[in-house]
Amino acid sequence: MRRFLVVLLTFVAILAAGWFALQRADIGYDRLELVYANSDSRILPLENGLRVHYRDVGPRDAPALVLVHGFSSSLHTWEPWVANLKRDYRVISLDLPGHGLTNCLESERIGTEQFVATVDAVTKSLGLDTFTLAGNSMGGGVAWAYALAHPSRLDGLVLVDASGWPENAQEEKSDPIVFKLLSNPVARRLLKNTDMTWLVRDGLRDSFANPDLATDDMVNRYTALARAPCHRDALMALTSGGKGRVWATKDALSGIDVPTLILHGEQDKLIPVAAARKFADAIPGAELVIYPEAGHLPQEELAAESAGDLRAFLAELNAPEPEAAEPTEDG
Repeated sequence: MRRFLVVLLTFVAILAAGWFALQRADIGYDRLELVYANSDSRILPLENGLRVHYRDVGPRDAPALVLVHGFSSSLHTWEPWVANLKRDYRVISLDLPGHGLTNCLESERIGTEQFVATVDAVTKSLGLDTFTLAGNSMGGGVAWAYALAHPSRLDGLVLVDASGWPENAQEEKSDPIVFKLLSNPVARRLLKNTDMTWLVRDGLRDSFANPDLATDDMVNRYTALARAPCHRDALMALTSGGKGRVWATKDALSGIDVPTLILHGEQDKLIPVAAARKFADAIPGAELVIYPEAGHLPQEELAAESAGDLRAFLAELNAPEPEAAEPTEDG
């Protein structure tokens, strides 16, 4: 019996030592900015205490496009689109609260409503009267919620593998292991401050049809930015539901009356393509494009093709009105 207790205590000690060895401290914003900000990066202080990291490129008098990333991501996901569009459009990308290089408020306040308010505050601060709003994944949920809350401010709406339908409407959904673990409250507490590199890698590989696109640099960026002060609390709050989550319904979405483009990867394991078809069915006049060879992040996986589809949509939005025919002498 004594030998058993010694073995058991030794085993527990090894587990505890391993757990403590995997603990990772926060990384300050100043250190993160040295790596993940660039010459286009700006910080916008808001009245509520948020300091929003954003980038604003392209001609200031061009039609404006605002880009909103998904859960645990950052504005870096849009870099291929920004490079493609910045010559002809004013392109603004931002980090949502608790993501990227943007700080967060109390984690329990985080959710769709706070994100919508942040997009509204940033665009007003930048002097945008109207703009096209595009969002991927959770950011797509923010985008359609914004369209419902502030319809007069949008020229167009773009949903990229957007979230929003209740899970029972996504029967084919297959969550990566990271989301399965974080949905468990005990696992969330144990994992919050540990090295989650392997979980991040697993989640990113599942986000692409071609998992090799989840590079070491990408994994390191996601992991490092999640260690910004309060970000892990914010991400954990979002996985447990967060405050202000808004679910899509056909009745609500039928009220969206701005031109809408829906892009979706057919091999998306996080949000099945059926969700895109539901959005297209619910939003009047929505255009739907499905990419057979893409997963959850077509803006990265099929950057040129998806940016081309967006460019065509924006060109149609901003086409000049046809001139009225000159009246003839006969009347």
